[in-house]
Amino acid sequence: MEEESLKPESAQADTQKQGKKEIQGMNMTEGSLWKKVILFALPLACTGVLQQLFNAADVAVVGQFTGELGAHCMAAVGACGSLISLLVNLFIGISLGSNVVIANAIGANHQKRVRKAVVTSIWIAIIGGIGLTLLGEAIATTVLHWMGVPEEVFGMADLYLSIYMLGMPVILLYNFEAAIFRGIGNPKLPLIALSIAGVINVLLNITLVAGFHMTVDGVAIATVVSNLISSIVLFIFLFKNKLLTFKALFDRPVQKELLGNILRIGIPSGIQSSVFSIANVVIQSGFNSLGTIVMASSSASINVEAIEYNIMSSFGQACTTFTGANYGAGKIERCKKVLKTCLTEGLLVTFVSAGTIILFGHQLLALFNSNPQVIEYGYLRLVTLLCSYFFSVQYEVISGYLRGFGISVLPAVLTTLGVCVLRIFWILFVFPMNPTYQTILTVFPLSLGSAAVLLILALIFTQPANKRLKAMALEKEAQQETALA
Repeated sequence: MEEESLKPESAQADTQKQGKKEIQGMNMTEGSLWKKVILFALPLACTGVLQQLFNAADVAVVGQFTGELGAHCMAAVGACGSLISLLVNLFIGISLGSNVVIANAIGANHQKRVRKAVVTSIWIAIIGGIGLTLLGEAIATTVLHWMGVPEEVFGMADLYLSIYMLGMPVILLYNFEAAIFRGIGNPKLPLIALSIAGVINVLLNITLVAGFHMTVDGVAIATVVSNLISSIVLFIFLFKNKLLTFKALFDRPVQKELLGNILRIGIPSGIQSSVFSIANVVIQSGFNSLGTIVMASSSASINVEAIEYNIMSSFGQACTTFTGANYGAGKIERCKKVLKTCLTEGLLVTFVSAGTIILFGHQLLALFNSNPQVIEYGYLRLVTLLCSYFFSVQYEVISGYLRGFGISVLPAVLTTLGVCVLRIFWILFVFPMNPTYQTILTVFPLSLGSAAVLLILALIFTQPANKRLKAMALEKEAQQETALA
């Protein structure tokens, strides 16, 4: 079984028992799941929302403070969103591997393994960030041309992207640090760090754009600086919480076995996210073909709907972490309860939050641009996406559950087929037959619904908890027979 590679070392506790654990975080293996999952998911959701507000602040400031260039600046920043996600999401997915490995070691009370995984994760972020900067600077202009970004906004889009790419090392470092703290059951520290950086981001945006009359270059600089600050804050907390030391950082920094486990779980998730972004790049090219107003409305809607996505997806990440911790502790029945709790709470919270956003959708979109056409097109997209998130909750939580057991390839493949392949097929073959805004929007509920069905079938087929319980029973029986012999 795919998940068994997590078991050999991480399922063993530290040999030296301690009266008090050095690594402090939420106890995910005991107590009320209903309460603890919501306490874990809400800070995680707030962190994701605040992170998205970095981009939303970029779009809002250039839309409101650049005069007649507002719609063009919004379109330029929005046109870069899918490409940035494409380049970043591979490593964000790999950080999920760190999350699972660390949570598994926490559940098994394997303190040394946790610290080794932390060091390995930090180096993945640093080396990956530098590589991503070099790659992004090399291919950005070519890809923007391929995406069909209109000539009137191309220069600004290229400038924004070039500056943004310089910040990739600190952007990835923050995300890996956040994954580390999630793994030990402490999602609050990433929220604190991002809150500090978020205030600075908004102040810098307004200062550079409204005060110094910069355009997209000002908001790009503000985003990079704010990410630098959030990564530094978490880096300090890693030392303060005894998760990292300078000696450990440079003394055999990368553990091959841990690196293998992190990449085995993380790379499929990262590829899934990257392919997801490729699909969105293709979809964005469809929006681009419909003109600047549609591009601007899509940019505004993306920033609003991303708020709901972060709320909804936080339950998938909670399911990954809680399942990983309880699997490491050998509490397989509790893993099954984690799935049910995350699904129930995720659906309830999504219903309430999505309904609230839809209710105030026009006002939220107006924060980015007051053009009535931009608001009209943006609201149509917003309603379509948010109603489809009923399906997204299901495939996010089930994917998270499977990853908690170390099963990463299957959910990645099925989500890629259900969402990404269908979307690319739709834009390449269906959209040309009826090139309208509504034609593009139709693919969102179709693709998300397909992914949900595939993941439900995968859960029924794999049954990781039941198979692990059966394996544990056989192991116990074998041990008893050996003892009798």
